[in-house]
Amino acid sequence: MTSKEQRAALQRQIWQIANDVRGAVDGWDFKQYVLGTLFYRFISENFASYIEAGDESIDYAKLDDDVIFPEIKDDAIKTKGYFIYPSQLFANIAAGANTNDSLNTDLATIFAAIENSANGFPSEMDIKGLFADFDTTSNRLGNTVADKNKRLAAVLKGVAGLNFGDFHGSQIDLFGDAYEYLISNYAANAGKSGGEFFTPQHVSMLIAQLAMHKQTSVNKIYDPAAGSGSLLLQAKKHFDAHIIEEGFFGQEINHTTYNLARMNMFLHNINYDKFNIQLGNTLENPHFDDEKPFDAIVSNPPYSVKWKGRDDPTLINDERFAPAGVLAPKSKADFAFVLHALSYLSSKGRAAIVSFPGIFYRGGAEKKIRQYLVDNNYVETVISLAPNLFFGTTIAVNILVLSKHKTDNSTQFIDASELFKKETNNNVLTGDHIARIMQAFDSKENVEHFAKSIDYEKIVENDYNLSVSSYVEARDTREVIDIDRLNDELKTTVANIDRLRTDIDAIVAEIEGGGE
Repeated sequence: MTSKEQRAALQRQIWQIANDVRGAVDGWDFKQYVLGTLFYRFISENFASYIEAGDESIDYAKLDDDVIFPEIKDDAIKTKGYFIYPSQLFANIAAGANTNDSLNTDLATIFAAIENSANGFPSEMDIKGLFADFDTTSNRLGNTVADKNKRLAAVLKGVAGLNFGDFHGSQIDLFGDAYEYLISNYAANAGKSGGEFFTPQHVSMLIAQLAMHKQTSVNKIYDPAAGSGSLLLQAKKHFDAHIIEEGFFGQEINHTTYNLARMNMFLHNINYDKFNIQLGNTLENPHFDDEKPFDAIVSNPPYSVKWKGRDDPTLINDERFAPAGVLAPKSKADFAFVLHALSYLSSKGRAAIVSFPGIFYRGGAEKKIRQYLVDNNYVETVISLAPNLFFGTTIAVNILVLSKHKTDNSTQFIDASELFKKETNNNVLTGDHIARIMQAFDSKENVEHFAKSIDYEKIVENDYNLSVSSYVEARDTREVIDIDRLNDELKTTVANIDRLRTDIDAIVAEIEGGGE
């Protein structure tokens, strides 16, 4: 079995566990227990591997808690960001899960201890609340303690049975991939809300490549609407051979999704000192003002959500929005996210932002913001994608690429609406599709029916319309009709009809003559 087949088999197995164990509990409600258990196993094995340091004579899980000296604990927390005693390790808890009458409270105590181990250390805010959504006392698990313990034990045993092999680099990838696979499946089954916290990997790959195109190193990467961190993690994969100097930054408004994002960082072996995910409303309470600017920004913000807008008179003086001279409409915050990203972008970097198509042609405040972006030469490329690429929506969205280092004043438009592969209920971008888009983005060459660069003056003449369809002529897929051939066919048909009429008249006349 190839590694790809092994990975697929592992993913099918973990999804089967997730469905079998949840019973009557809604899958969306139950996701925290499966994801949290996988995370618990990962950090346990990661921590044990760190303590053992490759010394085969040490089996951390079999040590007594009291042999751990305070100095060892402090050093471990400074490095890993947290501490887990041998008795608290996933393997030891899972081994006795079926016979542990206090399993649910034991788990709650362990999770609290892991989080509290970081108190007073630099990692405190990165660890705090990680297990907040893993509520072992919730009635979602069952009405009695026995019922709760039975379901928790089943989850622990199921995750314990997954074969990730020895804990080393490739197995870390397996943990991370399994976690992302679970998140994507939950997102796909969550309806509209699924698209709010997870960007499919194939789209994330394109966005990451656009944001980091031709940058051999970046200072740091930022996502102002981080969701579960999928866009940031694609940036990590794309930049494995390069340098991300100061790490991964993001802000997320939903508390549960914020926890998923932080877990996702750990599960992809990004240490606490290399990521900073904050909780809060990016537009009204932005973090990282002292961290900007960023060389790469990736984002899939919520489409057309409401925000305070002009109801808050202080926002028009906010340094993020003031340069445009107008605020995004209260009912459509799309351009507020765009201007926020632009203000956090470095002079050498790029921002790639998934955007609702309407913002590129609507009038009013949105037109004035487009005028600001075009007049200041910030818009590098607008890409229209195929429909049904995202969870929870079938609309065909666009990607807006912003840059502060353009060398000319033209804007590129790419019509990628025909690039997709149908898979189950959604369309996907293949590696070839992404490569074709990136080739056009890199070269800026005009390609009939696909890509075109438009001078500033023409965009101004077109009233600052930035819709791809306004500049890239769509391929005419209608059937070409040969008029001469059609006329010949009509003549033949008419002749056949005349002949039939003559034959019918003769038959009728014969019948009528015989009747006399």
